[in-house]
Amino acid sequence: MATLRVVLDTNVLLSGIAYPASVPGKILAAWRHGSVDVLLSAFILDELRRVLPRLAHRHGLTLAEIDDLVDALSIQAEIIEPLPGVEPDLRDLDDQPVLDTLLAALKASEANYLITGDKDLLALAERYPILAPAKFWATHAGL
Repeated sequence: MATLRVVLDTNVLLSGIAYPASVPGKILAAWRHGSVDVLLSAFILDELRRVLPRLAHRHGLTLAEIDDLVDALSIQAEIIEPLPGVEPDLRDLDDQPVLDTLLAALKASEANYLITGDKDLLALAERYPILAPAKFWATHAGL
């Protein structure tokens, strides 16, 4: 069976780092073990680098450690350039670069899903392969 290829939204990365026992944490563990391939964009990595310091009380990482972690993720992931697009039904325009990352991943490398906890992106799940972490994990728990 081919390895699943997924785009992880920033909120899934944040939750997985801050709460390793959570479903997003299990998804990150599956990535570390090579059970799933992760595709990210510079936008998602930059957002992660910007937001992680706010969660320092949860993960205890210093700014230098956060930089090292984001750098490591950028090496482990396949980095793709988002396809610029405009989704008229997207409720939060700040989510467009994440959707654009999924579109590029679908076009370039046969990604299976975008995994996100973002309700505005999940609202588009009928039109795009977008899953919440729990739904992804329930479907693919054998990873």
